[in-house]
Amino acid sequence: MRSLLRRPAVVLSAGCLVLLIGMGLRNSFALFLTPVTEHLHWTREEFSLGLAVQLLVWGLAQPFAGALADRYGSGRVVLVGGLSYALGIGLAAQAYEPAHFGLTVGCMGGMGLGAAGFAVVLAAMARAVAPERRSFAMGLGTAAGSAGQFLLVPITHVFLQAHGWANAYLFLAVAAALMIPAAAGLSGRPEPVPEDVRGSVGAAVGEALRHRGFVLLMCGYFVCGFQLAFITNHLPSYLTDHGLAGATGALALSVVGLFNIAGCLWFGALGGRRSRKHLLAAIYAVRAVMIALFVLTPLSTATVLVFAAVMGFTWLSTVPLTTGLVEQLFGPRYLATLGGLVFCTHQIGSFLGVWMGGALYERTGSYLVVWWTACALSALSAAVHLRIDDRRGIVAVSFVVEPNPARHAS
Repeated sequence: MRSLLRRPAVVLSAGCLVLLIGMGLRNSFALFLTPVTEHLHWTREEFSLGLAVQLLVWGLAQPFAGALADRYGSGRVVLVGGLSYALGIGLAAQAYEPAHFGLTVGCMGGMGLGAAGFAVVLAAMARAVAPERRSFAMGLGTAAGSAGQFLLVPITHVFLQAHGWANAYLFLAVAAALMIPAAAGLSGRPEPVPEDVRGSVGAAVGEALRHRGFVLLMCGYFVCGFQLAFITNHLPSYLTDHGLAGATGALALSVVGLFNIAGCLWFGALGGRRSRKHLLAAIYAVRAVMIALFVLTPLSTATVLVFAAVMGFTWLSTVPLTTGLVEQLFGPRYLATLGGLVFCTHQIGSFLGVWMGGALYERTGSYLVVWWTACALSALSAAVHLRIDDRRGIVAVSFVVEPNPARHAS
């Protein structure tokens, strides 16, 4: 039974299921902004701060969850993460004060996503396959997260309209609990390493932080988090503010998820053959152009769907490329730890994107400043990625232990 659970197909399937549920539910929270704030008389800033806390805790938890996964295996870490995520969402049904919302969906949900998020799961998926298939495996996992957004956002919208926000939180909690049994498929441990480097995670982190390419990658990922979190959490309300139907926001987020399935698979496969830093630069350049056009063009259902489709194609496509670039620089041994570290900056950007969206809206009555900030940062990120030194660091030579090719036979 244990050998069956460690087969590549099982690991990939389990990883995809965890990310489908986790990311799908995460992108559904934006639908609660208007009904929760209107029913409980909160401001958008108060609701946004709770989601921003989730993103920040998620990011801060990632390096620690990654280190535990690198040492003890991803399965145990994902199991704890799924439990925390489900409890946090379920308790949010009784969160009638902003502080309670911050503790449940914010802190508990953030810790759950940190333990069952991209860094931990993608590292397990990458280590389960041969080196030449790692980029595609990470693209597959990221595409599963987008499939969750495509599937679960509209389902959540329907449930929310039919049963109210409190019952909808309970529905999301039950769905999140399905991550717990899926963790069994990620139960294998990382490949063993020689005794003299077995406890050298600190050396790996130190080497990464001294690597110029890694630092620039962290800066670029900050921008990605800022953009995605702002759009995910404020686009539905932005559209209703401009007179579009409430269902348009849910439809737009669903379209983002649909087109990102293709984008993740495309860039995941392309990342195994082309320069990942150049692909990342192209993604951020396209985003800058699309945001500018979206702000300058009169809003309609058609323009929203075009924006969602193009942004969707580049949405989480940065994840397999960024994680793959970390693996390219430093090897797979401490991929969960180093991937979690770089993802931490993504979530700091996410925190600012969500919180600034709500705060500036309350002060100015508009999201315009945040839209143009996201556009400018995207152009800057494109330039930053072109400057990344993507040559392998010393850690990759010292710590990488490639798996036995026979282990990947079907």
